[in-house]
Amino acid sequence: MTGEALPDSRTAWIRLSAIITLSMLGGVGMWSVIVALPYVQAEFGVTRGAASLPYTLTMLGFGAGGILMGRLTDRFGAMRPLMGATVMLAVGYVLAGMAPDLAFYTLAQGLMIGMLGASAAFAPLVADASLWFRRRRGTAVALAASGNYLAGVVWPPVLTWLIGAHGWRVAHMMVGGICLLTMLPLALVLRARAPGSRDGEGPGEAGRARPLGLSRNGLTAILCCAGVACCVAMSMPQVHIVAYCGDLGYGVARGAEMLSVMLACGIVSRIGSGLIADRIGGLATLLLGSVLQGLALSLFLFFDGLASLFMLSALFGVVQGGIVPSYAVIVRESFPASEVGTRVGIVLMATLVGMALGGWLSGVIFDLTGSYAAAFLNGVIWNAANVLIVAWLLLRGRRAAGRVPASPAGLVL
Repeated sequence: MTGEALPDSRTAWIRLSAIITLSMLGGVGMWSVIVALPYVQAEFGVTRGAASLPYTLTMLGFGAGGILMGRLTDRFGAMRPLMGATVMLAVGYVLAGMAPDLAFYTLAQGLMIGMLGASAAFAPLVADASLWFRRRRGTAVALAASGNYLAGVVWPPVLTWLIGAHGWRVAHMMVGGICLLTMLPLALVLRARAPGSRDGEGPGEAGRARPLGLSRNGLTAILCCAGVACCVAMSMPQVHIVAYCGDLGYGVARGAEMLSVMLACGIVSRIGSGLIADRIGGLATLLLGSVLQGLALSLFLFFDGLASLFMLSALFGVVQGGIVPSYAVIVRESFPASEVGTRVGIVLMATLVGMALGGWLSGVIFDLTGSYAAAFLNGVIWNAANVLIVAWLLLRGRRAAGRVPASPAGLVL
């Protein structure tokens, strides 16, 4: 292995820059369906719950695709799966723009855009970044995961303008073309295989046979449960803030601006959480973010003024942005590098299942009650469940720290 290919090298940082950009571009697959929700609902004449189904299927497809793309990345490296997914993403946007009904639109979103397209630009790239860093692993993972939130900052106002100028159908086709022309050349930067991506049971791997005193599959399952719970809570403001602002009379454009503010602050949070994770580990960082997310979410129950919602959107972004990257850090701390792409994909799929479930539940609760108050309360309850799970894992980790060797940074491997 040459010096240039070593973890934390200049090559690693250049690669990370490409990963962030690719994640930002491909991340449009998660956010465009949110911005288009009111327009799709109006054109097809369906309920809010029905109009939320494309988002739900997109998240489920995005999660399942993350596992598939993660396995392919473990086997072939990041470049080839990403290039194939870019083509699928572009085709998906063209098909979505041509959709004759909601069912066709939902299928294009869930299968082409979510599962076979945008999924390659998130979990596999986050996993790949974790393999190129050791000293700054938490920071690198957080930066890689920030590309998805950067997509949420950039794309909603762009999509709002495109839809206003050309309609939602033409806007979708234009997005597909943009992704094809920009992502394919950038994917070439990821040609090299990650250092240590095929490591086995070597030094430092002994504690990973039973991470936190659990079997590998057992810990993966528990992390998945935690991921579902935290992201059901997270989805309420992220998925429905645009529609919520429209219902309150502020207009969907204000809602799109709030979403951008929320995700911009989430980028700051993700970077900060990476620095924190480098010091205290992924589990403690996850617990901190989850507690703060629950507190911020509860404030939406009491304030719905325009200025208040902008402030709460910023606050929510600041406290919850580091939650999802923490799961990737935990996986890298707990499992061998040769399994990282697949297991990060599995755990992050669970977070996306939580986003999908929460987005759908919030729409159904709105249809049943005529307001979002009960939906916010539902999110607070799910968040409390996540806090309990993570606190239990952290306690097990501290107990296990006395029984297995620790890493040089003091973290249980």
